[in-house]
Amino acid sequence: MSDRIFNVLVLCTGNSCRSQMGEAILNHDLAGLVRGISAGTEPQPKVADGAIEALKLAGLPTAGLHPKTVEDVLDQDIDLVVSVCDNARETCPIFPKPVKRIHVGFHDPHGEPLESFLAVRDDIRARLVPAVREALGL
Repeated sequence: MSDRIFNVLVLCTGNSCRSQMGEAILNHDLAGLVRGISAGTEPQPKVADGAIEALKLAGLPTAGLHPKTVEDVLDQDIDLVVSVCDNARETCPIFPKPVKRIHVGFHDPHGEPLESFLAVRDDIRARLVPAVREALGL
């Protein structure tokens, strides 16, 4: 067992809902094993209020969450890219070195009531965490 922490990039289009929740959940649930980073192919100006609220209601930290472009994170040593929306899967950028990629799609709750964000948060926790564990052999 290595002490290495894997960098996992969670990618979607706007980097305002699903990928941000994915970043926070991975950093919490797989702390010490994985460092979650999120980015978007076309980032929104800010993280959706519903995403922040859903994370806070689950007791997850939200400090420092902000939309980033893929270019912002290209210099990081990424071990795994997870696309969480179909658009990001199709426009997934080319990384400087070969990177393992998986796709775990989630409903986009943007513009919907808080209940939708809560449901997507729980879905991300239920499906993204095991998918990342499996992909990295954790």
